[in-house]
Amino acid sequence: MVNLDLSTDFGQRVARRLREERIIWLITIDAQQVAQPVPVWFWWDGETILIYNLPDSVKLRSMAAHPKVTLHFDGDGRGGDIIVITGEARVDRSAPAADQYAEYVAKYQGGIERLHKTPEEFARAYSVPVRITPTKVRGH
Repeated sequence: MVNLDLSTDFGQRVARRLREERIIWLITIDAQQVAQPVPVWFWWDGETILIYNLPDSVKLRSMAAHPKVTLHFDGDGRGGDIIVITGEARVDRSAPAADQYAEYVAKYQGGIERLHKTPEEFARAYSVPVRITPTKVRGH
């Protein structure tokens, strides 16, 4: 796990965005060795990033074959506020189902409703938790 230096402006910005942002871009490598970016919902627990996946998703197969992944936030549109996180992804069967994670449900309640699902239906569909352990953070 990478330690964020919260004594720096950059470290504080990374921590804030990990707490507050709703979307992070996940980049995996597919079977043809091509980088595949996809926006995902996530939960930051202070040490790892948790995402929930459909069991038959391409990104889940890609992470199983190539567990080194990259994540990043959108920049400010002018080349600033860049945060890139590299890490290792693994399925975490010990993680609670999405509907059992109160903070996750609170964060994404509106999005779950826009999918015309209840939290329970969402958890049944997105039933595979993947935990990403950051190994490096860079940006400006």
